[in-house]
Amino acid sequence: MRLTKKFFVAIAFTVASCWAIAENGVTSKEIVVGQFAAISGPTAQLGLRMQAGMQAYFNAVNEQGGVHGRQIRLITRDDAYEPEKAISAVKKLIFEDNVFVLAGSVGTPTGLAALPVLTEAQVPLIGMFTGARALREPFNRYVFHIRASYYDETERIVQHLTTLGVRRIAVFYQNDSYGKAGLEAVEHALEKRNLKPAVLATVERNSVDVTQALETLLSVAPEAIVQITTYKSAAALIKRARAKNFQGQFFNVSFVGSHALAEELGRLGHGVVVSQVVPFPLSQGIPVVQEYQRHMRQSGQKSFDFTSMEGYLTARVLVEGLQYAGKTPTREGLINALESFKEMNFGGFTISYSNKDHMGSNFTDLSIIARGGNKFMH
Repeated sequence: MRLTKKFFVAIAFTVASCWAIAENGVTSKEIVVGQFAAISGPTAQLGLRMQAGMQAYFNAVNEQGGVHGRQIRLITRDDAYEPEKAISAVKKLIFEDNVFVLAGSVGTPTGLAALPVLTEAQVPLIGMFTGARALREPFNRYVFHIRASYYDETERIVQHLTTLGVRRIAVFYQNDSYGKAGLEAVEHALEKRNLKPAVLATVERNSVDVTQALETLLSVAPEAIVQITTYKSAAALIKRARAKNFQGQFFNVSFVGSHALAEELGRLGHGVVVSQVVPFPLSQGIPVVQEYQRHMRQSGQKSFDFTSMEGYLTARVLVEGLQYAGKTPTREGLINALESFKEMNFGGFTISYSNKDHMGSNFTDLSIIARGGNKFMH
């Protein structure tokens, strides 16, 4: 009889141990969230501002007692916007830091590199700072998007331009999976209107060498240039184009890093347009933006921007999912909780998921850098 009891005790211990391994990152006191993003290098502001927005909301939640009595702890690992480093970062987060869930990753090439790792480990990722189609199709049950796709953003841009009668539209894109995803989206929007890009020009990731690209672009005298790159290279091209007296319009997708771009450009930024996928972070009339501003101030953040707004919304969605997942959270429970969100309104920003659709939102807007270069209008 005692042997039988020992046998069942051993089995129970084994099951409990396996359960603990499967549900790393949750203790009686905390839930550990992991982020892999650029914290150094030419795109560092994207990762840092996503981190700032998420941390602001996590701080606010923790001050109110956490989620079901557990504090949220964020661990960020730097991938410098390089795919190989992203693989290393996400492996360390999952297998060394033992995070429960991932959130707020930044970039298409880094996201694509990390996706097989987190999928095999069955660790959910909430909120990827990318609108690439390759990270949305085919459907992945472990990835939940917060933002609209590049197809949504570029449709908004091309619709705006063609409505104004602009037809000679060039594309300047980063020569990697992000840039090519954006290019594909622009071409799709143009094709719907029986148009093609006037010319294409590229820049390498984490580079500001735009000399040849500018020569190629100016050779066709475009009326507008759509940029699918990050703030350093986008600013480099705009500065050199203006120095050559180019008077055409510049449009960017949201991943450029709007406020970082404005800071890089200074007064030369006036009139540059950026499509957006989150509510205007300086608005006084949107409840979720008012809460974002309050929590950012409480967290010691003095400036408001689109990227930290996206990080904040990512944290809001994750925390809501954790609330719905109950007092004993599991990764499967979190996935099921998020998939129950039907038109979940966060105070001016709506998210919808199902067990077949993790797109989240198709919200888009257009913003423009105001005169003086340090403010946006929309």
